[in-house]
Amino acid sequence: MLLPQALKKGDTIGIITPSSPAPVLFKARYERGLSQLERMGFKIKEGKCSKQTQSYRSASIQERSEEINDFIHDQEVRGIISTIGGMNSNSLLPYLDYAHLKKHPKVIMGYSDVTALLLGIYAKTGLTTFYGPAVVPSFGEYPEMLPKGKEYFEDVIQLRKKAPYVLDVPQEWTEEMLDWNTQDRQKQMVKNTGWKSLREGSATGKLIGGNLNTMSGFMSSAFFPDLEGVILFLEDSFKDIATQERSLSMLKISGVFDKIAGLIIGKHEHFNHLNAPFSIEDLLFEIMGETNIPILTNVDIGHTFPSHVFPIGIKVKLDANQGTIEFLENSVSE
Repeated sequence: MLLPQALKKGDTIGIITPSSPAPVLFKARYERGLSQLERMGFKIKEGKCSKQTQSYRSASIQERSEEINDFIHDQEVRGIISTIGGMNSNSLLPYLDYAHLKKHPKVIMGYSDVTALLLGIYAKTGLTTFYGPAVVPSFGEYPEMLPKGKEYFEDVIQLRKKAPYVLDVPQEWTEEMLDWNTQDRQKQMVKNTGWKSLREGSATGKLIGGNLNTMSGFMSSAFFPDLEGVILFLEDSFKDIATQERSLSMLKISGVFDKIAGLIIGKHEHFNHLNAPFSIEDLLFEIMGETNIPILTNVDIGHTFPSHVFPIGIKVKLDANQGTIEFLENSVSE
């Protein structure tokens, strides 16, 4: 396992826009996210794609790849954080300078569509990457980043906590949608019902995963990690139960559920049940069949807030008997 150095105050963070042109679409929120990072003590370098838009994407495949490679080669930049996800980060996978990044590791973080970059980099280099907050949706929250989200970032990326430690369950969370360009109040938080043990048991393994929908764009390629014996985490957003059946069945027929040691499923932002006469849990069991592994659901990762930072590649313990996740290794070096 290859670890980047922990970020500290005064370090420079490169800001990338590998898919959706969120900095252009939501300029005020983007600027608020940059200001949040600066208040936390970081210096900022904006990527060249942050001011561009080509409809659904920020820039061409070449330009977006160059933006990331520029920061990979920039000795001043200690971390790289995405502005948001989108649909097309997988387009960049063949063009990144993995060899240089392996020799000069640094923090790479984002979520959602950035799953492709995080898993691709891990698969090609062994470098721990981070499924965590992005500039626009997370650091750019109104009026500021949620305190728990900031805390989870500092725990992992700045090594405020050293392993081993058990993750806490935030007391409240939100999936409320407000127009980012007109938002003038804080989102409404609701009581967290906690993490649910869907199938009891415990297992230890490397933590690997991300956005389920994004995985369909590069699964079974050279950029997808080996899942043998891992603790797999999955999350999704604004999908319906029919789409979930397709995506989960993709994992089934790919042999994923026969390989993994445990499964973590995150809260699904605005899930559409389609009035099906069965639950998503029933569907999961129907698809997985006889595979007997511990399963923990309703976990705070991904598209709901606050969300934990999940380091891809570290060893964790999933205890579905107790409903806990324990980080057994640090994901950054001092």
